[in-house]
Amino acid sequence: MKLPETIRAAFVIARRDFSATVLSKTFLFFLLGPLFPIGLGFIFGGIGAQVEETAAPATVAVVSSPADFALLQKARHRFEPLGTDRPLVRLQRVDPEPDAAAQRQRLLTSADNPILGVLEGGLFAPKFTGAVTADGRTVQQINLFVEEAVRMRSSLQVPSLPVEVTLTRTSSGSVAFARNLTARAGQTILFVLTILLAGMLLSQLIEEKSNKVIEVLAAAVPVDAIFLGKLFAMLAMSLVGITVWTSAGAAAIAIYAKGGLESLPPPAVGWPAFLFFILLYFSMSYLLIGATFLGIGAQASTVREVQTLSMPVTMSQVLLFGFASLGVGRPDSAAAIGAAVFPLSSPFAMVARAAEEEALWPHVIALVWQVLWVALILKLASAIFRRSVLKSGPSRRWPWQRRQTA
Repeated sequence: MKLPETIRAAFVIARRDFSATVLSKTFLFFLLGPLFPIGLGFIFGGIGAQVEETAAPATVAVVSSPADFALLQKARHRFEPLGTDRPLVRLQRVDPEPDAAAQRQRLLTSADNPILGVLEGGLFAPKFTGAVTADGRTVQQINLFVEEAVRMRSSLQVPSLPVEVTLTRTSSGSVAFARNLTARAGQTILFVLTILLAGMLLSQLIEEKSNKVIEVLAAAVPVDAIFLGKLFAMLAMSLVGITVWTSAGAAAIAIYAKGGLESLPPPAVGWPAFLFFILLYFSMSYLLIGATFLGIGAQASTVREVQTLSMPVTMSQVLLFGFASLGVGRPDSAAAIGAAVFPLSSPFAMVARAAEEEALWPHVIALVWQVLWVALILKLASAIFRRSVLKSGPSRRWPWQRRQTA
């Protein structure tokens, strides 16, 4: 009879906390919360794109004949498809003058036409002068342009034939890359949701402890039921928010992405199963990390103490995410298996496995393993709370405390 009584008491507490949270006016601001970083992302993304458009590539002045410059420009155009991350240096021809040193100095110090360096000496005795490193990106590009221009000018040049290209829809390399991308995206979504929502459990018991309601609750129901009820109430509240955010995201994908989810990289288990696993593993991650945070936050008595705990709590979540991301792309490696076995990082690792591996039986084992750890962490957290806060059960002191009382 003890287990059903605990579950019934936990359900009452969960219903009370869930109603008080979801039916409050501030819950609307909670639902609108993700819109602010998304809006800021669009704003700063637009600013960054505008800056990138207005930022002109570096210019190199080329003191050469029109024929040599034409070959250099042609060589640059051949390498232009490779400069997608950073644009290639731009070439600007300048007619040679009798005093080469004075011309070079004037070009390098000109404020009206700022240039990065000067290339002179023609194709067979090139000399570059500029404020760059000897083995840097600019010098490497200039060397490529000159070598390609010399090759094109050589009389031994053999006309090159265009490469015959046959397009396929997929390949093993493209599928592996797409699954790797989906695995990292799933881990990132899980991490962002957990770090945003689980941290609220640190302050769940402060109000009850400050107004002595916790003593009434502890006298009426088991402490395990209090922890269980509050944990599942916050999980239900989080799932309501995720449902709203997911619906808005799906609508945005359907509007702006042609083909919806089918246009995104496909996971190994398929999109329906993968989305189901994300929901399951978010719930397990929330329960595992939330139970730990609930036990830690239950020791705090003031908001200031909770704020002090926030930094190490956030850093611990970042470490868990980093540990789980080590196995992405290598699902059978020691790092991936270790992250899947360690309970607090297991949901992150298993989400990545769902994107990369088709087998379903590891997820059944992982979910059972995570449920066992949720029960164990809750039991341990409630026991520590009962002894340290409620002062019930056998008292335990550190060795130096025992000597002091003696």
